[in-house]
Parts: sequence; structure tokens; C-alpha cells
Amino acid sequence: MASLLSTPTTSSFLTLTVAPAKVIRGAGVLRSSAISEISTLGNRPLIVTGKHTLNIYQESLQTIFQSGDLDALATSYSPDCCEVSLKALRKAVKEHKANVIIGLGGGKSIDTAKLLGHQLQLPVVTIPTSAATCAAWTALSNVYSASGAFLYDVPLCRCPDLLILDYDLIKTAPRETLVAGIGDGIAKWYEASVSSGNMQDTLIIAAVQQARVLRDILLQKSAAALDSPGSQIWQEVVDCSVMLAGVIGGLGGARCRTVAAHAVHNGLTHICGHGSIHGEKVAYGILVQLRLEEMLQGNQLAETARQQLLKFYTEIGLPQKLADLGLGNISLTQLQTAAEIALAPNSDIHRLPFSLSSEQLMAAMISTTAPVLRQRDSSSLTTQTTN
Repeated sequence: MASLLSTPTTSSFLTLTVAPAKVIRGAGVLRSSAISEISTLGNRPLIVTGKHTLNIYQESLQTIFQSGDLDALATSYSPDCCEVSLKALRKAVKEHKANVIIGLGGGKSIDTAKLLGHQLQLPVVTIPTSAATCAAWTALSNVYSASGAFLYDVPLCRCPDLLILDYDLIKTAPRETLVAGIGDGIAKWYEASVSSGNMQDTLIIAAVQQARVLRDILLQKSAAALDSPGSQIWQEVVDCSVMLAGVIGGLGGARCRTVAAHAVHNGLTHICGHGSIHGEKVAYGILVQLRLEEMLQGNQLAETARQQLLKFYTEIGLPQKLADLGLGNISLTQLQTAAEIALAPNSDIHRLPFSLSSEQLMAAMISTTAPVLRQRDSSSLTTQTTN
């Protein structure tokens, strides 16, 4: 009698890294209960942080990590989340005999810490100091050159073992970091709705719907949140940027992650390096993606969405064009370089349902604020009739 069960193959398996093993969030949680939680993972943490956050750590956070049974060593990941830095950090882990890695800071500090823990098979704790990305949640690290040019990403074997989200700590970050996080978060809908295609997988459908919810919350609540740091509505937007955005990629996997917006970001890093925050470039990249859909598909929904986002960007201060990223005077050669990198054979931009050339991408990159032509034509006809 034939078996009723099919023989599984490796290709039929689905592996998801959905969420950190444990999340602790709240105002002042780092000082009140987080240290005891870290101690359950290891007592000799290596804290990976950026230069700016390292100063903050030494001034106000060091005493926290020296309490209890922890013997912590903090070090900068400078110059970037790059291979040179990772090599130096592996040496630091060995010398300190670290048994847990803590990422304290922004997205690159946390990406570096996660990748370091992955390479050395050590537990990882993430403590974001801003809501600029969802890096503290995810099982993915982006690797850059020493000058800040995106090189490749590394899928990790698991999400962080512990995420500590302290609203008091997040509140000390500059306003533009949350603005950037909003830009990075809202991209989830515009990219996931394209990259998922017509997939009927239950979790992918759920992830795409979560991306829609995320977009709606950010469109409705971001302006008020930015005006009232520390408030309940501000906490909701922080949660969206740090956690809900990460849930979407965790549930949907690679099919609910990046398309043109992040591909454009990656290209821009090769001409501006550390010149702007990740989420700012991604937000601009959303406009480029929508513009491509308008230009190459005649997609009126994309046209309407772009105009809606332009108003939203104006309201909260997200970049709408290259000049807003400090790239108003770049040369044609630089623009072409960014476009060609965004169009590399392994780029996520090829998840778009159409092919495109570097010239078409460049045209979209310089016309993100273009007016709606049919409205302009209608206005012109009205004027002619009146005359």
C-alpha cells in the first residue's frame, strides 16, 4: 500500500525567523529589570555601539551595565558594519572572553552585533537607542564597505535572543531618527504588496495585510507622535517602526521584504556613503518605485499613492527628491552609478513586474515630485476654454 504521506524534500521546507525570543519594552525598563534578563544569557557582554552612543554609554549607561553580575566591555563598530570592523570585534570577543553580544545604538550597531553573534554562535541582545529601523527585531544584517557603500546582506539563523525597547532611551534620540524610521516602516507596504505578487501562502497574505495596517497607522498618527515625544501615540509609532515593521519581514520572509525602494537606497550609498540616514533614502526610494510604476505601467494607483506620500512627507519632513538628501548637485555619472548598482543582477528591484533600463530608473530618480499630468492637462483645457 502506498504511503499517504509524501516524502519531504529540502526545497519544500519553510524556515521562518519571525521574532526575538523575548521582548521587554517600557519607559525606564533598561534601569529597572533588563540587566537581570541579560544575565540569564551571559555575564561577560561585549557591547557593540557607535562612536556617538559610546560617549553616551560612558557618561550615563556604564553604571547600569556594571551593576549586578555583569562584566561588560563596550567598543565601537567604527568605521561601519563592514568586514574590517567584524574582524576587530571577533578579536575583542576573544580577548574579553565575552559570552553574550549586545547591540546598543542605531541600525548599524545592531546589525554588526547580530552578525557578530551569528558568526561566533553567541546569544545576542539588541537595545535600540532610536526608532530609525527595525534592525533590533530582525534576523538580517546588512554589510557595507568602510566608506558606507552597501555590499550584501546576511540572513541570520535566528532573531535576537532579547530585545530591550526602552522608551526613555528612544526619546533622547534626535527627531529625524524617528522620521527616518517612519520612512523605512511605511516602505513595507509599497514593497511587500509588489514582491508578494499573487502568492496565496497564508503567512504571506497575513504579512501583506500587516504591512497595510502599518502604513495606515503611520499615515494617521506620525505627525501627532512627532509633536509629542514620550506620549502614548508616540510610543505606538515607535512600536510600528521597531517591532511591527520587523514582524512583516519575519512572517512573510524574503517575499515580503524589499523591492525598488531599498534597491535605490543601496545604489545611493555608493555615491553618498554616510551622508543621510537609511530610512531617509528608503523613503525617497518609495517615490522612485511609484514613479516607475507610473511611467512604465501607466499605473494610476501608483500616481495617486505618490501624490499622497508627497503631502505626508512634507508634513513630517521626509525627503522628496535628491536635493533633500544633499544630492542636488550630483553629476550624471554619479546618478548613473547609483542606478546601475540598483539594477545589479541580484538586486531586489527585479521583483518589479516589469523590466527597466538604467535610463528609465534615472528618469524616475529625478522626477519623484513630478505633477500629475492628467490634472495638469485638465487645468490647461479649462484655461483654454475660458479664454
